This record gives sequence, structure tokens and C-alpha cells, in this order.
Amino acid sequence: MNKILFFAHLRDEAGHESVEIEAAGKTVAQLKELVAEKYGIQKLDTSMTAINEEFSSNDEVIKEGDTIAFIPPVSGG
Repeated sequence: MNKILFFAHLRDEAGHESVEIEAAGKTVAQLKELVAEKYGIQKLDTSMTAINEEFSSNDEVIKEGDTIAFIPPVSGG
């Protein structure tokens, strides 16, 4: 199993701070699609993704036990 963390407005959209999903063997892009559909999250594809606290690309493959965080773009001034 893999722990998925949601930050900022993604947490509100998902209705959860974190969830457990079997994601081993999937790419980050595949996981984003699955999570967006399952939890009704829009624009997850524009979010940054971190695996085990290190930013990752959409083609990175997730391993058993990895923790994945979805972090939306942040603007400031």
C-alpha cells in the first residue's frame, strides 16, 4: 500500500488529508488520473508530486511503501 497526501485546496476537494491506495507499479501520471477520478479532484495534473519527500516527474514509477504527496501550484506576492 501507498500513502497519498493532499495539500491545500486538494485536501478540501478530496475530503481527506491522506488516503491509502495500492499504487505500486503505476507511474505518477497514472496515479494522478486514478486519484482525480476516484476523489473528484480537478486539475490534479497541474500539481507537483513528491515521492518520499522528493519531487518527481509524471513518468516516475511508484514502489511499494512509497509516500506520495500532491502539492498544488502556489502563487504569492
